[in-house]
Amino acid sequence: MDFDRVVAEHRRELLAHCYRMLGSLHDAEDALQETLVAAWRGAERFEGRSSVRTWLYRIATHACIRIAERRRPRVLSPEYGPSRRSTDDLGEVVTEQVFIEPWVEEPVEDRYLRREAVELAFVAALQHLPANQRAVLILREVLEFSAAEVADLLDTSTASVNSALQRARKAVDERVSGPPQRDELAALGDDGCRELVDAFVSAWERADIPDLVGLLARDARFTMPPLPAWFDGIDAVEGFLTDRLFASSWRLTPLTANGQLGFACYQRAVAGGAYALSAVNVLTVRDGRIAEITGFIDPAVLRFLEFLPAHR
Repeated sequence: MDFDRVVAEHRRELLAHCYRMLGSLHDAEDALQETLVAAWRGAERFEGRSSVRTWLYRIATHACIRIAERRRPRVLSPEYGPSRRSTDDLGEVVTEQVFIEPWVEEPVEDRYLRREAVELAFVAALQHLPANQRAVLILREVLEFSAAEVADLLDTSTASVNSALQRARKAVDERVSGPPQRDELAALGDDGCRELVDAFVSAWERADIPDLVGLLARDARFTMPPLPAWFDGIDAVEGFLTDRLFASSWRLTPLTANGQLGFACYQRAVAGGAYALSAVNVLTVRDGRIAEITGFIDPAVLRFLEFLPAHR
């Protein structure tokens, strides 16, 4: 087996699998490294009774289950604590690793991904499942392994897989409401998406709060993990934008994150200074309006996104 070639061929999709399982790039990288070490050590014993890809998914899934069982499940801000009205105190940065992290797509490498399978709401719902149910749902419905293949991967029975899948589907359906972002963006069409992105970038860079608020749904949310503060409803979001967000200037670069519209946000903290990556914003769209802005501002997360270009 040409191990380096096999790793290069499957690395990104295995990382995506680990991300879905764990809701975190950091944890996914840990699981992937554990997978690759185990695969390298066991390569000579691989007998070819399944494909190399299936063999790697077996190792990766068990690595993720072990990590999930010893770490706290990742959550979105509304699952961590109540919303706020006052903008005076955004709280202390939560240093414990509790928040879901973004999946920022690398355009060439991520074309094969089913984007709805990394949407924030779906990944968040997965984290509420027991690790085994999480694995079954992803392997069956995202990666489309058969029930018999999943039973073999997880060292269990086909009946157990089918039972776990039924429970997992029910639990996820209870937490994910409304159509997936894929369908919302398809309804907007390419021109509608482009218009929304252009309007958002223009309003944000001009610090034009009325125009920005005009893009929001009435029940819009603004979250900013790892800060605990988040704002619920258009009035609360407008208050935050007015009081706190535009003390310095910004430049935005559109991107795709979690299968959703997103932006790399570069902030200039000092007049005349350079712009530095300060956030990745992911938009959740509903009926053509922005229902949620999830602003990921954790420096540790941003350092993971080394492929994002510096702002010129």
